Amino acid sequence: MANRQGRHFLQIPGPSPVPDRILRAMNRQVIDHRGPEFRRLGNDVLEGSRTIFKTNGPVIIYPSSGTGAWEAAIVNTLSAGDKVLMVETGYFATRWSDMARRWGIDVDLMPTDWRRGVDPAAIEAKLAEDRSHSIKAVMVVHNETSTGATSRIADVRQAMDRASHPALLMVDAISSLGSVDYRHDEWQVDVAVSCSQKGLMLPPGLGFTAISDKALAASKVNKMPRSYWDWQDMLKPNRDGFFPYTPATNLLQGLREAIEMLLEEGLDEVFARHHRLARATRAAVTGWGLEILCKEPADYSPVVTAVVVPPRYDADNFRNIALDTYNLSLGSGLAKLAGKVFRIGHLGECNDLTLLGSLTGVEMGLAAAGIPHHSGGVGAAMLELGHQDQVRRSESPTQAAAR
Repeated sequence: MANRQGRHFLQIPGPSPVPDRILRAMNRQVIDHRGPEFRRLGNDVLEGSRTIFKTNGPVIIYPSSGTGAWEAAIVNTLSAGDKVLMVETGYFATRWSDMARRWGIDVDLMPTDWRRGVDPAAIEAKLAEDRSHSIKAVMVVHNETSTGATSRIADVRQAMDRASHPALLMVDAISSLGSVDYRHDEWQVDVAVSCSQKGLMLPPGLGFTAISDKALAASKVNKMPRSYWDWQDMLKPNRDGFFPYTPATNLLQGLREAIEMLLEEGLDEVFARHHRLARATRAAVTGWGLEILCKEPADYSPVVTAVVVPPRYDADNFRNIALDTYNLSLGSGLAKLAGKVFRIGHLGECNDLTLLGSLTGVEMGLAAAGIPHHSGGVGAAMLELGHQDQVRRSESPTQAAAR
């Protein structure tokens, strides 16, 4: 019989659980989206979003999913027939490339084994070969939630610079924003897209695009049709804190609270917490004797860990048992990974005890599903967390700042 007492353990890599503070912020009457109270709200969230993206440039907020932000990035900067370079790091990179093709974009999709992030050297080699500069954009997923691998965007920018290539750098930061260190201006990203239901800890419904001056210039000469997604239509009223059409008012109320929570904790501390929980999760997986899908330690995601089940066992059957028995939701394997992996999310409002409770459910679920494993994964995670605490206590302030 299903045991449904207590809170549901939502350990998928987004949507992530919504903190009570944010729920309370959204639980109020709708306000006039043309009035002075909304002007203050609009200015607060637009300025706060720039802080989270680490940019001095504009951030546009759409009432949309992250998929809408993908489309906005394409139709505002590219034209049908343009060539772009993308890397098949996983399911979501493939979906973004499919969308680009629907808009008539010529996509050069570099294949991978879905077990690591982008290889900057391979991008550099491709760009160096493109002496005519026919490639108009390099499009990269920062954190691939289907595989649990991140890509090193700073290294991609350096590769582009070494190749002296003028292509736009466009980044999917959908699951990394607010969870993984992201530096829009420092890394010279031209367009970054994100959404509300991952590291920002909100319900689904907001899409974001952060844009550079170079991307804005491209948007004034490209030939792609757009209306709802047009940056220029958004930027004009945004200057005064308003939007050209009805915004998702109550989600913006929640966004203001989410930004405040992230800044109260401190972005560096937020990122450190995600790395801490990810290391503990990987310790548990190793303790169970199971395999982490991501093969490159430098690419391990702070947001999600994808776990490979042994051959001839069904990851989805295990997930169903964990849900029905322990009220624990885990991420499924997507596309060619369906039934082969399950994914443990550790992002947003997640702490040591939340994670340990979820890992306990995973270990019990593995036993209930009859999947071969070693006991003691939860204990390994506890030891890892304790070790990290000991290291932190022994650090000098200078060492802590460097970390």
